[in-house]
Amino acid sequence: MLNFAVISGPEHQIMKSATRYVYIILTILLAATSLHGQDIPFSDKFFPSRISELKLALIDLQQGDEYFMSGKPALYKYAIPHYERAMKFNNSNADLNFKLGTCYFSIRKKQQALELLNKAIDLNPEVNPDAYYFKGRTLQVLLKWDEAIAAYMQYGEFLGKEEPIDDITRRVAECKNGQELIKNPIQVKIENLGLAINTKNPEYNPLITADEAELFFTSRRPGSTGNQTDPEDLEYFEDIYTSQRINGKWTQAKNLGTIVNTTTHDAAAGLSPDGHILFVFKGDRNNGDILMSYIDRGEWTKPVDPGKNINTKYHESSACLSPDGNMLYFSSDRPGGYGGRDLYKSPWDPIKKTWGPAINMGGVINTRYDEEGVFMHPGGSTLYFSSKGHNSMGGYDVFYSVYENEFWKKPTNIGYPVNSPDDDVYFVVAANGSNAYYASVTEDGFGEKDLYMVTFLSEADKPISKMSVLSGYITDAVDKAPVSAFIELIDLNKQERIGTYITDSKTGKYLISLPSGRKYGAFVYADGYMFESNYFDISDSSTFREITLDVEMKSLEAGNNIVLNNIFFDTDKTMLKPESQMTLQQIIKLMNEYPTLYVEISGHTDTDGRDDYNQKLSENRAKSVVDYLISKGVDSKRLSFKGYGETKPIAPNTTAESKSKNRRIEFRINSK
Repeated sequence: MLNFAVISGPEHQIMKSATRYVYIILTILLAATSLHGQDIPFSDKFFPSRISELKLALIDLQQGDEYFMSGKPALYKYAIPHYERAMKFNNSNADLNFKLGTCYFSIRKKQQALELLNKAIDLNPEVNPDAYYFKGRTLQVLLKWDEAIAAYMQYGEFLGKEEPIDDITRRVAECKNGQELIKNPIQVKIENLGLAINTKNPEYNPLITADEAELFFTSRRPGSTGNQTDPEDLEYFEDIYTSQRINGKWTQAKNLGTIVNTTTHDAAAGLSPDGHILFVFKGDRNNGDILMSYIDRGEWTKPVDPGKNINTKYHESSACLSPDGNMLYFSSDRPGGYGGRDLYKSPWDPIKKTWGPAINMGGVINTRYDEEGVFMHPGGSTLYFSSKGHNSMGGYDVFYSVYENEFWKKPTNIGYPVNSPDDDVYFVVAANGSNAYYASVTEDGFGEKDLYMVTFLSEADKPISKMSVLSGYITDAVDKAPVSAFIELIDLNKQERIGTYITDSKTGKYLISLPSGRKYGAFVYADGYMFESNYFDISDSSTFREITLDVEMKSLEAGNNIVLNNIFFDTDKTMLKPESQMTLQQIIKLMNEYPTLYVEISGHTDTDGRDDYNQKLSENRAKSVVDYLISKGVDSKRLSFKGYGETKPIAPNTTAESKSKNRRIEFRINSK
């Protein structure tokens, strides 16, 4: 039984007041509950006592919408301060939460974006179909794969399609790829290149020389050529910058100058391994063209068009060269490809002195989506590029393909965390395979995009680098001044010219990539000088090596002599081996260019064997060279030969290596 007490007097009045108070509190709570989850419009009906504040909020909404409704994601960040002020006035508007969340996603404030997109959907599940799409994108970037897939499926259902649209199918596939890729992350250290390179503005498209001595990149920072902003996105126009690595540190980046950079967009698009040819992307030509600039006397030349086989009325962007400079790889969205942007190659025609017809690299490399950011490793057998297809985990991922048995192998995703669910483009690898460089958007960076160095910590993850880098300085033997010289690289086994390289006339420096699997001959020549020859055996099993070779050029003066390093004989034989042909041709060329030269060809041996035997062997070898030159039309009166045996060593006869230096043929000028 329930007992009810009768309350009267003062206590009754207190209870009545308390009851009234509880009623008021319950009314407020009920109102608050009814407002929770309610999409509140920016209307005086809901804010009758805050009309002046409402007007200011509406102005901010309008100004934010001018950027947001432009349809240009690059402008979304300018809408953010307007939307944030409007949000302080009313944070329960579904459309505003959707727009601000989308804007936050565009600048990769991922967690804030997700919170606002979730709130927009809570306030009004039908706020905008794109709310589900950007929720999926945000979850994907946050590596929340299953939740991202669910959001994409909701997006598809909201659109009412019987079959999922292509973009949803691709995004779901990316999430599934990501689930697999992060199970086996590669072991790397990723380091920001620091304030000498990066600013609060975007930096991207890094390019490096094979030896990592010089860096080129694109930046949209104040102080660019013209110091003007692009009305399309209100960012500074692109310029190309450069930095040198000295004692392991990058110097303060400098603008490349007004010969290359103009008052409009100029972006770094590719670099030859030696750093002597720079590809420049010009977005204001046709729909985007690639131009080429060359280093000349220490200065970059005005960029020129590589020809109609490369540039079309369509969009051509990134480019690179093979190590020998005879093949140009580039991306283009011209008709006839597999998808959007495809990768192409164009061979150099030495007769016409132009790049030949472009050849699509085929369905192994290209997909129905976009391929971009092409980079050929200096080793010559590994192609890096970015693709939205294959097994990308989101947007562009970095892939590599290895050339074996005259075919490109199926591309391999380089792996997480280098690749992310965001765009990862322009990935370049140093010749040694230990380091790579790329641009990334991170919340802890200095700006919108920063440049980073990737160090591979595991040999299993390290890119294959079966090659060597040959570098040094070419100078005058007397005054040590830099010499502008040509270096001709020869395949000694095939007796074929691989390529011709030019030294930096300002410094005399050169840098050449030598892929493994060949025996190389290198000839250095310049006007007014004797040529120099050298020999390098880079076997197929070789690991990465750095070879330094400084050459002092001797002038064409009487008494000067050179060692003909690429003249070969079998042991104890006097017959010239076929590998000697290129050196012999160089001698003939020199004798024809300077018809007043009179020379002596001399033979030398080590100390192994009898003195008289060595003297006779050296003389007969020298005679073999002279006989060959005479057979090719050189006047015998201009030629003499002599054998010195073991009497003029240039190295101690104590090791196999030093003895090999003493076994030689020399070329000496008797008169000019």
